[in-house]
Amino acid sequence: MSSSPPREPIRVLIVDDDALVRAGLSLILGGSGDIIVVGEAADGDEVPPLVAGHRPDVVLMDIRMPRVDGLTATERLRAAAPAPEVVILTTFHADSQVLRALRAGAAGFLLKDTPPGDLVTAIRRVGAGEPILSPAVTRQLIAHVADGGAGSRRERALGLLAGLSEREREVALAVGRGRSNAEIAAELYMSVATVKAHVSRILTKLGLNNRVQIALLVHDAGQLGDGG
Repeated sequence: MSSSPPREPIRVLIVDDDALVRAGLSLILGGSGDIIVVGEAADGDEVPPLVAGHRPDVVLMDIRMPRVDGLTATERLRAAAPAPEVVILTTFHADSQVLRALRAGAAGFLLKDTPPGDLVTAIRRVGAGEPILSPAVTRQLIAHVADGGAGSRRERALGLLAGLSEREREVALAVGRGRSNAEIAAELYMSVATVKAHVSRILTKLGLNNRVQIALLVHDAGQLGDGG
């Protein structure tokens, strides 16, 4: 009987100015069996050479650091291709910098007191290409953060959505409401494979990184209504 080849371990870079936090995260992730901590950084300015040298799949990024903060480091990383996935580490649920990092393409955020098992699960999901932040949590975050420039973002978002086909817009709105691929397939009477193809085209057409950014765009466009 042939068995599938073992999956490559998920390579993680930890970025935090607190040595104790780095040590704790390294201990938790390193003991998982399928996650390898390939490097640690104490500030955002150390990230580019470490990413170039170690090629991590996921970067765990503290938001507040003395020289280059996590937001700036995330924007720089996600602007280059190929870029590792970024997960923001924060002590705050509702934080304007977290929201800006999501807009820059972070796959989600984790609180620093996240239980070890949940932390490992989140890294596995991001390593598999899934965002860990649900659109519902995204909307909650937006609602609690005083986020300026809503008018201009609404115009831009509406313009981007207008460039999609009708079917792609339907899929984008469903993603914005937090629907899974299977749920979208059932709602719109298409196969899961077709939904995945539509999501990929939406990301490419709109120049986005992940489903979280689709949800943010749909929110910015004011297209969510009350159904959710």
